[in-house]
Amino acid sequence: MSEEASAHHLIPVRVYVGIFGALCVLTVITVAAAQFDFGPLNNLVALGIATTKAALVVLYFMHARYSGKLTALVIAASVAFLIILVFLTLTDYVSRGWSL
Repeated sequence: MSEEASAHHLIPVRVYVGIFGALCVLTVITVAAAQFDFGPLNNLVALGIATTKAALVVLYFMHARYSGKLTALVIAASVAFLIILVFLTLTDYVSRGWSL
């Protein structure tokens, strides 16, 4: 194993504290956004905030930001698979004869 592959990237504590603060702020924004009616954009707003929080957790607390290309490939494949599943679910939902 090469020296580069076995070296660990050291992340300062202030970065972790900053990310934790950002997650706390985004949680407050989530609670505040739940008090307002954005009409058809309710789900989009909630998913946008949740996606931002999930990205911060994956990138920093799971150390994906400093990982190799294989980790990035696995994350990209997972996101692509999630998009496919959501798309297939929506096509089934839209194709039904329901009237709301």
